[in-house]
Amino acid sequence: MKNETIVNLKRVFLLGKKYVWAFIFEIFTTVIQIIIGIVLPLFLAKQIVLLTDNVYDQIIFISLAVVFIAIINEINKALMSKSCQIFRRGTVKDIQIKLGEEILKISQSDIEKYGTGVFIERLTQDIEQMSEIFTKGVGYLSGVIINIGIFIAIFLINKIVFIYYFTVATILTLLYLFKTNKAGKRDIKYRKQKEKVSGLISELVRGEKDIKMLFAKSAFMNRLSLEIIDKNDKYNDRRNIDIIYNCIIGIITSVFEFLLIILLVLLTKNNSISAAIAVALFTYKTNIMTNLMEKVALLLDELKNFNISSNRVFSIMDSLDFEKEIFGTIHLENLEGNFEFKDVNFSYQDYKVLDNMTFKVNSGETVAFVGKSGAGKSTIFNLLGKLYNVDSGDIFIDGVSISKLDEVSIRDNITVINQNPYIFNMSIKDNFKLVKDNITDDEIIESLKLSCLYEFVSALPNGLNTIIGEGGTNLSGGQRQRLAIARALIQNTKIILFDEATSALDNETQRDIQIAIDNLKGKYTIMIIAHRLSTIVNSDRIMLVEKGKIVAQGSHEELLSKCKTYKSLYENELIE
Repeated sequence: MKNETIVNLKRVFLLGKKYVWAFIFEIFTTVIQIIIGIVLPLFLAKQIVLLTDNVYDQIIFISLAVVFIAIINEINKALMSKSCQIFRRGTVKDIQIKLGEEILKISQSDIEKYGTGVFIERLTQDIEQMSEIFTKGVGYLSGVIINIGIFIAIFLINKIVFIYYFTVATILTLLYLFKTNKAGKRDIKYRKQKEKVSGLISELVRGEKDIKMLFAKSAFMNRLSLEIIDKNDKYNDRRNIDIIYNCIIGIITSVFEFLLIILLVLLTKNNSISAAIAVALFTYKTNIMTNLMEKVALLLDELKNFNISSNRVFSIMDSLDFEKEIFGTIHLENLEGNFEFKDVNFSYQDYKVLDNMTFKVNSGETVAFVGKSGAGKSTIFNLLGKLYNVDSGDIFIDGVSISKLDEVSIRDNITVINQNPYIFNMSIKDNFKLVKDNITDDEIIESLKLSCLYEFVSALPNGLNTIIGEGGTNLSGGQRQRLAIARALIQNTKIILFDEATSALDNETQRDIQIAIDNLKGKYTIMIIAHRLSTIVNSDRIMLVEKGKIVAQGSHEELLSKCKTYKSLYENELIE
């Protein structure tokens, strides 16, 4: 644990280096706290000795010194708490920001594999747990050092009592070490299960509407209940270690206290120590057998929690358990928007999605993809945005392999508008400011007009300052899509991908979306995955996808005349 703790502490200090000055000041005040903690019990013991010896005049002076030390102690504690707060909160902030950046680098496949609960727990609970080593941990350490100072005082008073206290402390420390090791193993299992529960709770909140409308409340809650029960069982396993060992340690401590009284009685009877000294030595009992052991136990527990949490956080930063996205180094300054799929193969969980897919799209062209569900249409978009990596073959943007391009060249030049685009729980204006921080109201209004949403927004009581609601719940499906289109216009990407953009919308809303798309034609490279073929008849080209391959392509009229499958799909839609 020692080397692991040192390595983790170094990393935390590097991440929070802006606030190290506050930690240094915290250490300075802690040293003062330790000195006071060692000196004060000596003064208190002196009070007892003077009281038993009836030396009343000196007691007043000693008591004044105790009051003065206590006042200094309280001021010092306030300064220590303030510096600790500055270091802890600043470090937590920086680590959370850094971890958030690293989570956004994790591959889409691992995000889907592990679920959101894993990342929520590590971004919130684990980082908070890490930071407690600088508050609780430092406090426990200072408590241990203070009690070591008391050991020295006991050694100076009587060597035999010192040996007894030292033996007791060693035995109890070994018991606490054994308890901490056993509890740590169970704590790791508990945290993993806690991540599962957090993920399900996240799905409960985000998917509550679907759960209700699917009448799946019982089924979902049954699963959540099982996971919560398992989490509680693992927590109980961990706590049972504490309960059992605390009971054993408590019994042993009581026996040691009894033996201490016998030892002090024998020493007093043999005139090795006076009754007053015996009383003073006995008062150290709480410090050595309870306070010291409690501080040791809590410090060990805090170190264990720190290392567990640090390892879980750093496993994301270091890509130990999670695969990170990898980009190239070539940067395209002025992207034109040409791209090509060349013999691309892709499988998802052993299911082949794309099979040697090959096609080209020219800059400024509007191309639509049609075909049955599962044919591989959406996968084309995911691979183009490099959310997944191809198994073989290659994808080119402006003649450069996507594997060689940097992230900016890809992500800053492609916008995907899904059937249910995610709108952030902010005002309309703030949603745009995420894309462009210095955007003006005039720019927003212009993009809203092009996306056929300006009339709706201008009629809202708070206009651009209207809060959207989580996921855009205050907007209809068509309004969310048009807002996503407006957002894309602000982003000014060269390539816009519409994934089932008009699926399941009423005819009037569909026409609005279609007008918005037509406003973009010729200015951008546009790709459309269409459920309704009537929405893509004006596309420059239409590609028919079957079983991961392009089996036919051409204009709407060309496909009607030469492709029976396309003609059948179109005619069936007309009948519907």
